[in-house]
Amino acid sequence: MRDFVSDNDATIVTRLLDAGAEVTGKATCESFCFSGSSNTSFPEPVRNPHDPNRMTGGSSSGCAALLAAGACDIAIGCDQGGSIREPSAYCGVFGLKPTFGLVPYTGIASIEPTLDHVGPMARTVRDIAAVLQVIAGRDELDPRTFSAPDPIPDYVAAIGRSCEGLSLGVLREGFDWPNASETDVEEGVRRAVSRFRELGFDVHEVSIPMHRDAGHIFNAIMTEGSWSTMFRDAGTGRGWSGFHDTHQLDFMQNALLARGNDLPHQAKLVTVLATYIEAQRGGHYYAKGQNLRRQLVQAYDECLTHVDLLVMPTVPQKATTFDSKRSLQEEIFLSGNMNQNTAPFSLSGHPAISVPCGFAQRLPIGLMLVGRPWEESTLLRAAAGFERLEPARMPGAGHP
Repeated sequence: MRDFVSDNDATIVTRLLDAGAEVTGKATCESFCFSGSSNTSFPEPVRNPHDPNRMTGGSSSGCAALLAAGACDIAIGCDQGGSIREPSAYCGVFGLKPTFGLVPYTGIASIEPTLDHVGPMARTVRDIAAVLQVIAGRDELDPRTFSAPDPIPDYVAAIGRSCEGLSLGVLREGFDWPNASETDVEEGVRRAVSRFRELGFDVHEVSIPMHRDAGHIFNAIMTEGSWSTMFRDAGTGRGWSGFHDTHQLDFMQNALLARGNDLPHQAKLVTVLATYIEAQRGGHYYAKGQNLRRQLVQAYDECLTHVDLLVMPTVPQKATTFDSKRSLQEEIFLSGNMNQNTAPFSLSGHPAISVPCGFAQRLPIGLMLVGRPWEESTLLRAAAGFERLEPARMPGAGHP
């Protein structure tokens, strides 16, 4: 997409500019947003400000790195499987994936219309709330937003409210991921969770067995959905009644034909796999994934009738080191081996925020709070309460 300049501002950009924000620049993201690591960005990898030998996470890698380095106050990330929350956790900043449809996606190239989320990243909960206040709300050009609350709640006011009487469910299945979880990260998250009792939370363990299967459902939808939207239909997709950016579509279609070989290996793999699946079974697995998705949503909703919020590690490990000796197979594996807890809620549409909660081996770790649809106010209350409780562990406060 080199040299592409859009004819239109995204709806959220217009809203931010109208509210007085200043755009200071563009952040690097992972190539075609196909990696949860930061090893596919152009022209070079995005390095973690806490340790330049480690990745920032992805795909909103540049956003998190700039925030952690103090180069900007706020950033906007997109999230289809964890791309706001994963780099936020690796870099020690806050990152909110709102409820599906709360923030319009108009003017942003779609990856998969039923997974597309966009939201704020920042060093403080107040900045998260202030940005969300501006960008949230219905947009006639994006039918995904038609169920959003009207009027939008006062998110900034919510962060000052007490957490007394709220309940927090520690999701059992969000821990102990094979070949991914690191003990010091999970111990740090559990220590942080125990402090929520000081805020007035009733904290206890809950179980949602289907959480362990969510990744498989996600892969079925993301593989065929992203291929058809991004590559077959050049970032717009058919069967869509919202705004179509024809300028972007034409540019991307020509670029894919001219420079398709420049795509990252992850994108090539998805394209080959999806093309094979399409040839063998049509859209069967995509359709089955969408049907199973409803069961997953029901499982989370049922648990959230008993607790106000769920909590688990945002990502199960610390930021990954760069290593030029890794094989291509290892690099592709690493690009998705951190979304075990994030992808399920991109799939279900529930709001989720990554909260910095400490350090392990001088690297940031994050916990993730998940709430009921449209209840971002409760997420922000809890995150702000923890921020006040643990100021020494917050962004910009240095290492313990």
